[in-house]
Amino acid sequence: MDDLVKAAKFITSAMVEGEAMEAFILSEREVAIRIYELEIESLTTAESSGVGIRVVRDGRTGISYAGTLDRDSIAKAIEEARDNSRFGTPDEFAGVAEPDGVEPPMMSSQWSHELLTTPMEKKIELARDLERLTRRFDKRIRSLNSSNYGESAFASAIINSNGIERYSEATYCWAYAHALAGEGDESQSGFGMSAAKNFAEIDIEFAANEAASKATRMLGARKPNSMRTMVIFEPEVSRSFTSIVAGTLSAERVQKGRSLFANRIGEGVASTKLTLVDDPTDERFFSAVPIDDEGLASRRNVMIENGELKGYFYDSYTGRKAGVRSTGSGNRGGIAGSSAPGPRGCYFEPGTTSREALIESVDSAILIQSISGVHSGVNPISGDFSVGAEGVVISKGELGEPIKEFTISSTIQKMLGDIHEVASDLTFRLGSAAGMTLAIQDVSVSGN
Repeated sequence: MDDLVKAAKFITSAMVEGEAMEAFILSEREVAIRIYELEIESLTTAESSGVGIRVVRDGRTGISYAGTLDRDSIAKAIEEARDNSRFGTPDEFAGVAEPDGVEPPMMSSQWSHELLTTPMEKKIELARDLERLTRRFDKRIRSLNSSNYGESAFASAIINSNGIERYSEATYCWAYAHALAGEGDESQSGFGMSAAKNFAEIDIEFAANEAASKATRMLGARKPNSMRTMVIFEPEVSRSFTSIVAGTLSAERVQKGRSLFANRIGEGVASTKLTLVDDPTDERFFSAVPIDDEGLASRRNVMIENGELKGYFYDSYTGRKAGVRSTGSGNRGGIAGSSAPGPRGCYFEPGTTSREALIESVDSAILIQSISGVHSGVNPISGDFSVGAEGVVISKGELGEPIKEFTISSTIQKMLGDIHEVASDLTFRLGSAAGMTLAIQDVSVSGN
């Protein structure tokens, strides 16, 4: 963090009247361990730091960045951003974030010294133990594609010429396994993961059981007949669905005419059973931080409430364009780009029904274990939704035969309206969305 503070002070000293300047400073450290047959297949550690500079002069924006935090590199990036701004297209809404009077929330420390000081040997052994546990789950587990451990630590600073200067830091780690189960010539795979904010809290038994059970329960899977039926998304699948829905609520997409929810504030867009919240202050999220990537305070935003669309995600630019305040939803992919509005901790508010009770209450449905082709099969403009899937048939409240190689299709609009039940098992994984068991009626299944 000391290097970030020094860089911030140097950048502040370079700011001049007559221009708006913003700097996003980032320092990261990552570890990735891959185990195969109890041997280290790969082990990598990487550290990086850098700064992205954005300068706005007379409505023209220039961007540059440096891959180090030394003064000469930062000074060069500042001058390049200033020079680039000369060639930018004038935009009356261009600028940097302004303080809005909202203070960042008080959050417990997101930084784990214990994680960073745990010996590498213990992290390697944890990945090996994950492989051992997964293999022991069932004699039909033949091997693992891999057993993996990873960790990430980052510190960031956002400063600008409007007086914003804020810092954040976080650590988290994870372990996951890809199990291969087999009978005869057949082979099926399953994925399991556990993530935590410090090393001691990783639950490799959970990850092993999840990977092995998903692999073994798919043995004997067949291709189903085509039909229309209820589908029940497992938490990992509903997490993807939640991300898709939340992503369509970006004000940037709305303003460019690329969202199916444009101009629908105040309308019913989903079942009254559904409330969509984005709350990056919820410390159960691994993405939880007290500030967004423009330095504004993180805050809880209700996007859909009891089926009614309440608003969009705004950063400072899209907020100025719409004549509203930022929702503290600025996101960056790294130091090289600008902010864009989007979700940072989204979930459907859970119901009161347990996963087990939900399944038991269903006469006929398909439990969707995994989906594929999301990026090519989902259109956020039209709402078309068509993805490959695999899962298990539910009959009279009991899990039955596994099925594979089928497609589920509908539209996002219809799926939101056809939500039958939101279960209580809110589940947090890496990323900016949480999932739970989610039942959706009348979905088209294309098989034989």
